[in-house]
Formats: sequence, structure tokens, C-alpha cells
Amino acid sequence: MKTNKVVILRHGESEFNKSNLFCGWHDAPLTEKGLEDASKIAVAGLREHQMQFDIIYTSLLQRAHQTLDIIREQMKYNDVPVVYDWRLNERHYGNLTGFNKRQMANKYGEEKVQIWRRSFDVLPPAITPENPYYAKIRNNPKFKEIPNDKFPDTESLKTLMLRAIPLWEQEIMPKVLKGQRVLVVAHGTVVRALIKYIEDISDEDIMGVNIPNSVPCVFEYDLASGQRHGKVQYLADADYVKKETDKVAAIGN
Repeated sequence: MKTNKVVILRHGESEFNKSNLFCGWHDAPLTEKGLEDASKIAVAGLREHQMQFDIIYTSLLQRAHQTLDIIREQMKYNDVPVVYDWRLNERHYGNLTGFNKRQMANKYGEEKVQIWRRSFDVLPPAITPENPYYAKIRNNPKFKEIPNDKFPDTESLKTLMLRAIPLWEQEIMPKVLKGQRVLVVAHGTVVRALIKYIEDISDEDIMGVNIPNSVPCVFEYDLASGQRHGKVQYLADADYVKKETDKVAAIGN
């Protein structure tokens, strides 16, 4: 049986991750830890498993680009073509953008905030011009080619999937099933969306799925049938994956 692998990866820790803020479409950079983890976790896992790639997909946001730059430099992938696509941008967190998750939980209740964070189809309040990040997001030159009718003011996991899954189905998977080795460097909710689709996770169970930073997730496919072969493989120590997943799940102090 001939198979091929596709790797999906969440970027390293961003400045907003560190400060426990909702980030979404704000273009936050990585922290020093995020830069280190891109090397010590992502590159280490890819190198240990001798992963090679023919094409890379990523979003328009710098935290994904910084992660990818480290991977390309250290893995000698500089000749591998990169596709930058807004459909891999993180979920837009609406008017939660820029606010501390703990403060929002204290204001609205932990249950409400966790529903906004992790449910399938509940939209956070739409971002308003009064939000301190509204103009930065709307005027980001990286986003100028996004059609106005596609530019979100808030998103749920469901609405994110409406933009991300067609890219997966129509562009990424056809390449994978033709034998091309694909790396996707994106964001936590994008990886959740892809895993939900790939593993057919229910709308209820997806609330319990959290994605650690910098850990490559590998899916293997039978080239003849197109069916997934085996379970997802995380290219990192199991204890590290659990610790980081639990940290992502928590609202924080």
C-alpha cells in the first residue's frame, strides 16, 4: 500500500498567547519562547522523523510566518514554494480581540467565554470600530486582496470551516493524493477545524479538542483509496503534548 503524509502545525507562542489575550486577526508576533519552540519542538520533531516537503501552505499572519521561517531555515527548505492564503488565517474573535480571557471570564462567566472559545457555531460579538484593534485589522495591507464580502467581523469554528475546508478539499488534498508532501503552518482554530473535518469529530466533542503550539500533527493517506491510514501522529513527547494541550484549554489566571 502506497501512502503519503501531510503535516499540520500551529505556530509558536505569540505575544498575545503569553498575555492571555484573544488575538484572532490581529497580527501579533511570536515571543522569544515562540521562536525557541519553533526550533526546539517543531523543527526537532520534523527532523527526527525525516520529514521533507514539496509545498508549504500558510496564512497571512506574521506569527505563522515567523514559525515557518525558522523551519525553512533550519530544515533547509528555502527552495520549497510557499502559498500564502487568507483562508488559513486564525479565527476572527470579533469584539473579544485584544481582551484578556480571564477578565472576560470574570465579566461574562467562564461557561460563556468557553462557549465563545470552543463551541462549534456560537459567534462572539462582532468587532466594532471602537475596538482598539479594529483599524489595525481592517487596514492591514496584507489583507487588501480579501474580498470585502468575505472579510469577517466575527467568526465561529463553523464559519471558519466554510473558508478553510474548501482550501483543504480543493487544493491541499489533491496534491497529497498525487504524492506531493505538504506542510500547513497555521493557527490553533484552523488546526482544530482541519482535525474536526479529517477525523469527523462531532460538533459537541470538538469543544474538548485543543491544539498545542509548535507540535507537528501528521496524517497519512492511502494514495489508491484516498482514505486516511491510522491515527494522527504528534511529533513531540506525549507528556509535553498533554501539558501544552491542558494549558491551551485553560482560561488562565
